[in-house]
Amino acid sequence: MKIIFMGTPEFSVPVLDALQEAHEILAVYCQPPRPAGRGKADRPSPVQARAKALGLPVRHPVSLRSEEAIRDFAALGADVAVVVAYGLILPQAVLDAPRFGCLNIHASLLPRWRGAAPIHRAIMAGDRETGVCIMQMEAGLDTGPVLLREAVAIGAEETTADLHDRLSALGARLIVEALARLPLPAVPQPAEGVTYAAKIDKAEARVDWTRPAAEVDRLIRGLSPFPGAWTTVGGERVKLLRSHLAEGTGRPGQVLGGFIVACGEGAVEITEAQREGKRPMAALDVLRGLTLPASL
Repeated sequence: MKIIFMGTPEFSVPVLDALQEAHEILAVYCQPPRPAGRGKADRPSPVQARAKALGLPVRHPVSLRSEEAIRDFAALGADVAVVVAYGLILPQAVLDAPRFGCLNIHASLLPRWRGAAPIHRAIMAGDRETGVCIMQMEAGLDTGPVLLREAVAIGAEETTADLHDRLSALGARLIVEALARLPLPAVPQPAEGVTYAAKIDKAEARVDWTRPAAEVDRLIRGLSPFPGAWTTVGGERVKLLRSHLAEGTGRPGQVLGGFIVACGEGAVEITEAQREGKRPMAALDVLRGLTLPASL
């Protein structure tokens, strides 16, 4: 099939690779390069970098709403557009241009966790499972009918980074399957069970040790690796990247030994952390250079 691919972050790259092996990619759309690093030089997105390595033509308009952008998109004559974490709203004229429309790979079991951060929110909410849906796009936010879906269990100690990689690979497999079977019946999403995965706000990231241990553990795993849940140790901000529930009780924030911290109910053991200006390390390595106070 003749495909337009639309994606930007690392999550989208395995999908691009899978499609490039099976189909003809007419163009790759992604977000424009953004300033990054200490020098604030423009840095291409992971999708742009991968597309360039594959020799694929790249377009990164700042909007798709202009007549010129819509005309250029339609002129490609695509059978279908595949959209995964692209980052721009597609106007109806763009949605209608390909023969089979635009298909979105969404990392949740719709209608649960529509929106920007479905992987983070699923872990933070304590969901036992999530998955991937291949959705026929329409004007609403992740409201379109579903063509294919597959569920996966969320591991008890799984982080957003872990789940991200699994769902990215699953999405790549499912979209190849969906394209091979087009046209597929489109099943409308149920009206019940709709939730929204709001974009992660950095203000959410500070650990509140008065919360139950289960909530603290989910926060740490759900925000790992970015933006990273954090606490202060002797005035230094330390990111907490991996954890699990632990035995013990005490005052909220009390250090019970090692990197086990009491919460409002129960306790959490930190197994991976990152000091300011340092790389992520196992908790035991962090503690070799950092003395924890009696209470955080």
